Amino acid sequence: MLQIERSERSRTAILDAALELFSHRGYGATSMRDIAGKAGVSTGSVYHHFQDKEAIFQALLEQFQAITKRPDFPINVVLERGDFLDDFAALAEAAQQVLTGWRPYLALYYVDAVEFDGRHIQRFYADLATRFETFAETHRASLGLDTRFRDDVPFAPALLFATRAFIYYFSVESIFGVERQMGRPTPEAIALISGIMRRGMLKPVPGDATTA
Repeated sequence: MLQIERSERSRTAILDAALELFSHRGYGATSMRDIAGKAGVSTGSVYHHFQDKEAIFQALLEQFQAITKRPDFPINVVLERGDFLDDFAALAEAAQQVLTGWRPYLALYYVDAVEFDGRHIQRFYADLATRFETFAETHRASLGLDTRFRDDVPFAPALLFATRAFIYYFSVESIFGVERQMGRPTPEAIALISGIMRRGMLKPVPGDATTA
């Protein structure tokens, strides 16, 4: 049992080290030796747990994907409550908590986009769309989605769009350090985005079937 525990601690240390290095340096600028040194283990130990560097990168993305499926993940908590339909600021707050708690993992998405042409995260986003479809169908009655959404707005894509909008906003603020990205303080920007989500952006066009 002690050997198993030591092995698990070693694997965790390797992943933690790789997460810090990948999210700050990028993938190409990080070597297996760098990861071993940061983790405080031998290079041989790293190869014992992972076939190569890309396997570590993939394991980190899978680790975060598992985190996003937990009931206590901030986005999931807000979606389950359903009160964000009355105040999208609750969803924005959850997105901010995600960036506060898991910023290095979100940074890996940008690393993947730049260094792998998004090869790894494509699967994540495909799975995410399916998860929102399942969520919308499962919670259709409990959240009153039929009465809350316009007839021409599909539930799952709309919920996914709202979630991504706030995740993207706080990613730009947290990862790229861009403040006042909409020309106003964050609270005002969130209120503006929330208002657009609830009421739309354009005035109704007479005779337009989509506004009937």
